[in-house]
Amino acid sequence: MAKGMREIKRQIKSTQNTKQITRAMEMVAAANLRRAQQAAEAARPYSDKLKEVVASIAAGSKGVKHPMLQTREVKKTAYLVITSDRGLAGGYNANVLRKAMTEIRERHQSPSEYAVFVIGRKGSNFFKKRNVEIVQEVTGLPDSPKFSDIKSIAASAVSNFEKGAYDQLFLVYNKFQNAISQIPTMVRLLPMEEVKGASTASYEYEPSAEGVLEVLLPKYAETIIYSAVLEGKASEFGARMTAMNSATKNATKMISSYTLAYNRARQAAITQEIAEIVSGANANA
Repeated sequence: MAKGMREIKRQIKSTQNTKQITRAMEMVAAANLRRAQQAAEAARPYSDKLKEVVASIAAGSKGVKHPMLQTREVKKTAYLVITSDRGLAGGYNANVLRKAMTEIRERHQSPSEYAVFVIGRKGSNFFKKRNVEIVQEVTGLPDSPKFSDIKSIAASAVSNFEKGAYDQLFLVYNKFQNAISQIPTMVRLLPMEEVKGASTASYEYEPSAEGVLEVLLPKYAETIIYSAVLEGKASEFGARMTAMNSATKNATKMISSYTLAYNRARQAAITQEIAEIVSGANANA
């Protein structure tokens, strides 16, 4: 009986330690979430306005041609998949990677038909285990990533499309809704889709509309990628905060269960001792 009680006390202590860790991780994730959410929300108006400007120039300038605007026969497709470096974030990584693999399997018959760019160690490990060739990867992003942290992979993905290495470029990431809701999302980044209702006002450009688009289009695409990274970071911290909150609640329930079991065992031990004392007393009477 005493041995069993000692084991229960060890379980209680161990679970209490786990609870302290999950609670601390939840608080850290909550603090990071506030910053990441602010960054993601601040980036949205800029990326939306840049897309509006580019669409306006393209719609209002007849005869403008640029590879990032032209739809061509799809022979090869590129995917830029955004994940995290760390786990303990619920289904954050699993959901977005499942989304990516489902699309790849449905769209392609062989590895020669697609290329993969990856941000995040979880995504890198996932594709390597499945022998999927990774064109370029970025890992070790800080909690508050700057554009310079992902500029290399963004520029590479965009320039390879311009050069014709592939005919479509998709972004796969978690779109942030709130702390408990992150939506696995896949959007076609290139070629740029026509924006409905785009202004067709006539402007004069210096040196030309083509020249302006030549500068703006790569910046637009890279900005959308960076915005998706910020959305992913906010989603990661939201998912981690929620996962750690659930883990903390589960630990609390386990501690209550173990404590109840300990008290019952202790009560049983006391009852047994009393019974033994009474039996001894009766025997000596």
